Amino acid sequence: MPLPADRTALDLLDAHLEALWDGTDLPLPQGPVSLAAEGGGELVHWALDQLRCIPCEPNDAFGRQVGSLLWEFRYRRCPWNAAALRLLDDTYTFAATGPRRYEEWARDVRAVLHRSVPDPRGWVRLDWDRTNATRRTVPAYPFDPPESSQLPGRLYSLEAEAAVAALAIMAEEWQSEPAPVRSRPDRDAVLADARTLLDRYGPTARYWTNATTAASDPAPDFLAAGLQGTESHGFLTSEYLNGLDFLEDLGLIAVSDDEVGVFWSFGAY
Repeated sequence: MPLPADRTALDLLDAHLEALWDGTDLPLPQGPVSLAAEGGGELVHWALDQLRCIPCEPNDAFGRQVGSLLWEFRYRRCPWNAAALRLLDDTYTFAATGPRRYEEWARDVRAVLHRSVPDPRGWVRLDWDRTNATRRTVPAYPFDPPESSQLPGRLYSLEAEAAVAALAIMAEEWQSEPAPVRSRPDRDAVLADARTLLDRYGPTARYWTNATTAASDPAPDFLAAGLQGTESHGFLTSEYLNGLDFLEDLGLIAVSDDEVGVFWSFGAY
């Protein structure tokens, strides 16, 4: 089934802005721009007008302004994007959703970790290492995921509200966090954003985490422990690449009949 025209236009413009931000596209190639403008609505035309006003030189300034435009475009696109950007864009996290194609959902999770499938709805993915050259050596970097047959054995089931709290504390830093979510004045807003993200997967979604505290309790109090008080089975590469050691991580996986969502927080040095 073909995508609706407005969805196609949004996806085209998102990809174009991302390529400009990465420095892999020309400032105004007529193909994607004209196709997006032809099928796009108000948001597409607003973003194209903003893009045309950005000076093409100097290159570094152009890249920064395109990055800001891309952030605003994604933020305005849908409430899910806005919640993801508010909650996780300021911390070293990975957030991506892929299609559910196999009964053995671990295969779908591995596809997301390897960035080999797109978001089924064209919504935002947060991935600091998307263009990291280290991925030529470790394709799933910074992950080193087990084989799909072994992956479920490294995870523990979570109840829905515990999953919300696990995702919420990913807004914290692993080291020297001055304001844990539990004590923030916007605590309820942070939890609401986490709930918005997980609502995407529907009321029958199942949740798993690599946090060892869930081994004996599917409803641990992640909020009280905070990110620094949470121990987990590691899913990250142990190789010293790109100047970073990965020593801590917390992951959350959501599985519905149609999609798998992967959210991960990294402690790197």
